[in-house]
Amino acid sequence: MNEPSYQEKIWQVVSMIPQGKVATYGQVAELAGLPRMARAVGKTLSQLPKDTQLPWFRVINAKGMISFPVDSEAYKRQFDLLADEGISLVNGKISLKHYRWIP
Repeated sequence: MNEPSYQEKIWQVVSMIPQGKVATYGQVAELAGLPRMARAVGKTLSQLPKDTQLPWFRVINAKGMISFPVDSEAYKRQFDLLADEGISLVNGKISLKHYRWIP
C-alpha cells in the first residue's frame, strides 16, 4: 500500500481540528509528520476547492492571526467562519492560549 502524500497527511490533520479550536500552520505540519513544512500546509490549503468540507479556516499563523490581508474577501470569510464557532479575535489576534487545539 502506498504511503499517503504529504497533502493527504495535511488534510488528515486539518480534518481532526475540533470545532471552536485552531491550529497553526507549523503545528499542522508537525502533527502530519512534516516538521518545518508550515509553508507546504499553506500551499496545500490554498489549493482546496471552494466548496471543501475540510475546516481549513481553523488553521492560522504562529502569531495567532489570519494570514490573508485584512481587507480581502478571504480574510472576511475566514473571520466569519471562526466567529460562527465562537472564536474571537482581539486586536486582530486569536488567543492561542485559549483556542489552540491540543490533541
